[in-house]
Amino acid sequence: MNILSKSARGFTLIELLVVIAIIGILSSIVLASLNDARLKSRDAKRVADVKQIQLALELYYDATGSYPTTTLAVLAPTYISALPVDPVGAAAYPYQGISATDYHLGANLEQATHSALSADVDFDTANVDGDDIDGCSAMAETNRYCYDVQP
Repeated sequence: MNILSKSARGFTLIELLVVIAIIGILSSIVLASLNDARLKSRDAKRVADVKQIQLALELYYDATGSYPTTTLAVLAPTYISALPVDPVGAAAYPYQGISATDYHLGANLEQATHSALSADVDFDTANVDGDDIDGCSAMAETNRYCYDVQP
């Protein structure tokens, strides 16, 4: 004697496919929003790294009376514990000492809407360590936005 009726045996194939489709749609939405959050966090790290390097440069300037003319390596470990690098590719941030009292420091941001871009210096008069004219890394992907600072 069969106690279970025909409709109480389990899910039909159609019901399972509908549930799988709904789960797939929801997971794609979550992954898309996570990617945007990753872009924002990497850009925030780049801006924070540039601010740390600027602070180390000011400490170096106070101690020596000039900014480094060739490389940032002279800053570590006295003025900064370790030189920060870009979160994607671990490349050094572009730097060029223009004179004893002037320098250029840049970073490549991934989002054009970052608030730091409205407050940076749009440097366009010299190449920085072989970078393109706007001071950003020549190795940067397209769709990167130059964040650059000077003292």
